[in-house]
Amino acid sequence: MVTIAIIGRPNVGKSTLFNRLVGRRLALVDDRPGVTRDRRTGEARLMDLTFEIVDTAGLEIAGADTLEGRMRAQTEAAIRAADLCLFMIDVKAGLTPQDQDFADLLRKSAQKLVLVANKAEARSSEAGLIDAYAVGLGEPVGISAEHGEGMGELRDAMVEALGREAFRPTRAPSQRRSDEDDAASSGDAADGDEGEEPIEAYDATKPLRMAIVGRPNAGKSTLINRFLGEDRLLTGPEAGITRDSISVEWEWRGRQIKVFDTAGMRRKARVQEKLEKLSVADGLRAIRFAEVVVIVFDVTVPFERQDLSIVDLIVREGRAPVIAFNKWDLVEDRQALLADLREKTDRLLPQIRGVKAVTVSGETGEGIDRLMRSVAETHEVWNRRISTAKLNQWLERMLAKHPPPAVAGRRVNVKYMTQIKSRPPTFIVSTARPDALGAAYTRYLVNGLRETFGFFGVPLRIALRKPQNPFAGKKKRSS
Repeated sequence: MVTIAIIGRPNVGKSTLFNRLVGRRLALVDDRPGVTRDRRTGEARLMDLTFEIVDTAGLEIAGADTLEGRMRAQTEAAIRAADLCLFMIDVKAGLTPQDQDFADLLRKSAQKLVLVANKAEARSSEAGLIDAYAVGLGEPVGISAEHGEGMGELRDAMVEALGREAFRPTRAPSQRRSDEDDAASSGDAADGDEGEEPIEAYDATKPLRMAIVGRPNAGKSTLINRFLGEDRLLTGPEAGITRDSISVEWEWRGRQIKVFDTAGMRRKARVQEKLEKLSVADGLRAIRFAEVVVIVFDVTVPFERQDLSIVDLIVREGRAPVIAFNKWDLVEDRQALLADLREKTDRLLPQIRGVKAVTVSGETGEGIDRLMRSVAETHEVWNRRISTAKLNQWLERMLAKHPPPAVAGRRVNVKYMTQIKSRPPTFIVSTARPDALGAAYTRYLVNGLRETFGFFGVPLRIALRKPQNPFAGKKKRSS
């Protein structure tokens, strides 16, 4: 598929155009400059054209060791990889010396170029459109990314630059799946239907969706770069570098993995700025789309209150959690710390007893393969289904070993149990008195399920339901 990158200085409307082309609000948009920091990709559609679009950070002149310099390096990598660059300028603000500098850079680095004059809907834009010719990149295409004006002219300019044969024909909307469209939707795509699912063998070759979450500066982006073997995501000593939830694809042992990097999650009371709220909301959407969520703990300060809150959120969402104790290369007395981490994991996270916890180093790559093995094993448990016959044989033994409590002198009668879905494993217990069974007995059943069927480290859900009376609501026949 042809790759097109949107390039320009900060705050010219690159992310707004990206969202319009992918048809969803995937990229964060704000009035302040410099919101986008990493490269974000998506499958775009413009009339009869389908292509991959890349949103980039605003080009800025800065030293290589600064955050802005590292952002620029990411954008320059996108320029080199793209088949076509859309160089965007803001005609409302007029041409700037910065635009001229970056036009010179693109002339040397980009394979093909189209000059895009954004915000052309404004009455004051005519002078800016005329000035745009001074860039020396041909005739500017006047558009309004926000209002969708000029999209036909942009399509024609792209075809003229690359040729119609370079673009794949568009598919029907029902067949399209953009790179991150499901992550942006509010629905829970991974949950599946509530009805009975056929029991089939686990397929270890199917693609897997994984999100990386944690507090700011825990090393999430560094860990993903280690997965990929390249500096794909922006990293550095500054906390809170990542803002968008960026998805990248890679392959582990022949299996396709789509991994989402997310913004660091702080306590709600500390999140004041609108932009950070948007970043956290974007991360929550990525969690709901993911199947396995890797929670990255900074091993130098593990089990902060926010770490425990993040784990609790993952469990409530029903995702399959795996804990990665990152920065293991900084630990000296490893044996003593390892014993302490195991004890605290069991004590502080009882809701996911047996959760996989792996020590890793995003800097050196230590433990990466162990982490991915844990991800695959947890994903298999999360997808596990038990037949109704086996469940009820097990239930009989559990009831005989520890009968339900007697309430007001009457024993609670448990009729049967069935698994209605996986992802996460969810069960229904049929009993005439659901309210009388109690939370303690439900925990007894949950612990028994974990022990007998190996449901360790994933959320388990048990719903108590009263069986339906087939004669309820029917009138008695008169004799």
